[in-house]
Amino acid sequence: MKYQNFIKLSFPSKSVNEAFARTAIAAFCAQMDPTVEQINDIKTSVSEAVTNCIVHGYRDTFGIIYITATIKENVLTVKIADKGIGIEDVNKAMQPLFTTDPNGERAGIGFAVMQSFMDSVKVKSVFGKGTRVVMTKKIMPRDQNVIAAEN
Repeated sequence: MKYQNFIKLSFPSKSVNEAFARTAIAAFCAQMDPTVEQINDIKTSVSEAVTNCIVHGYRDTFGIIYITATIKENVLTVKIADKGIGIEDVNKAMQPLFTTDPNGERAGIGFAVMQSFMDSVKVKSVFGKGTRVVMTKKIMPRDQNVIAAEN
């Protein structure tokens, strides 16, 4: 089956654009009629991924963040990528409380948050070339959400 809908976005790795990304993806997935909890989970996950691009991917430089989002058969897929420094060890980076922040200002829970709020999170990174995070979330039609909650 072809995608039912998709978007592509790109924007500078500035902190002010994190809110834009979160809001744009929330607006895009609104057509799926998600619950408030689902939309908040998606917004938080997008925020974490974009913040990782800004803080870790591009560190003290600026670059472009790329987002694609697709809807196919009640599944939202969001891909967030940068062409920054990449992650040397993805498995280590995905461990809760691990951070590469030399100032210790970051808690190191971004990937754990994404994993707890989305159905799947996959990270591919090439050190020195960039990182791509692919997240999926199944959004059931509201009438099925109500039936599931009652059971």
